Amino acid sequence: MAIPNNLPFPIGTDPQSVRQRVEAMEKLLERLVVIPGINRPVGLDVILDVVPVVGDIAAAALGAYIVWEGRNLGMSKWQLSRMAGNVGFDWLLGLIPFVGAIPDFFFRSNTRNLRMIRRHLDKHHPGTRTIEGEAQRVK
Repeated sequence: MAIPNNLPFPIGTDPQSVRQRVEAMEKLLERLVVIPGINRPVGLDVILDVVPVVGDIAAAALGAYIVWEGRNLGMSKWQLSRMAGNVGFDWLLGLIPFVGAIPDFFFRSNTRNLRMIRRHLDKHHPGTRTIEGEAQRVK
């Protein structure tokens, strides 16, 4: 059975595919929807934190995926330990029932980890850089 090439989630092991997967996971976990009125993006991480213990474990497992991708990229042990510390700190904050979701508005561990991966990729694989922003038509 052939795997279709038009999958929205890249399946390769090359740095560009890893970057796209990590960016998609970070968006899912931290910026899925914008709360009307305060214009603050929230993601699955905050939503899962509302469910005591089980939600926190699920959110930490999804955050650990980003750390695993960093390991696959060959990031240093220091960087990986900082990334794991971010996920662990987020998990500990989330263990406080209901109130634990509030710190997720301010401490976005997955966004921090994405920044670390981007810095690593920009330094070691400069061809994976992406230009952020909106495209504009030139007249």
